[in-house]
Amino acid sequence: MLRHYRMFAAYNRWANTQVYAAAAELSDAEFRSDHGAFFGSLHRTLNHLIVADRIWMKRFTGTGEAPGTLDAVLFEDRDALAAARKIEDERIIAWTGMLDEKTLAADFTYVPVTQPIKITQPLAPALAHLFNHQTHHRGQCHMTLTALGKPSLMLDLIYFLRSEGREWM
Repeated sequence: MLRHYRMFAAYNRWANTQVYAAAAELSDAEFRSDHGAFFGSLHRTLNHLIVADRIWMKRFTGTGEAPGTLDAVLFEDRDALAAARKIEDERIIAWTGMLDEKTLAADFTYVPVTQPIKITQPLAPALAHLFNHQTHHRGQCHMTLTALGKPSLMLDLIYFLRSEGREWM
């Protein structure tokens, strides 16, 4: 499973790069316009993804910032948001690179932002959630881009594996 999670960390960075490249082509009004995604705009959805990653990584590692709400807007500036995304993606890659099977199978305890109760569970399913959550909201980003009349993004894992992700095949 370690190789699988490391592949997802690399794929996650690649897919985020595709979304951010498309977002860079938008006007500020387009970037901030609400098109019905859960967090409304591309701006707010991309902020949410950094928020959620920081919350999970703080739970996993015990270090870093963890915003107190899921809808926090950490970055108004698009360039600062993109820079933060790159840093967070590299952090996830580095951390998954240090994991071992024992740690992956071990339980950890955390308190969700949405309900103040302690939850204890194995790390592996929570890590799977981190990557699945990214994919879920990137789908909303894709929907927002297409609603704006922009080209469809090729974000499937198989496209990553056939291009920059060949080492994972």
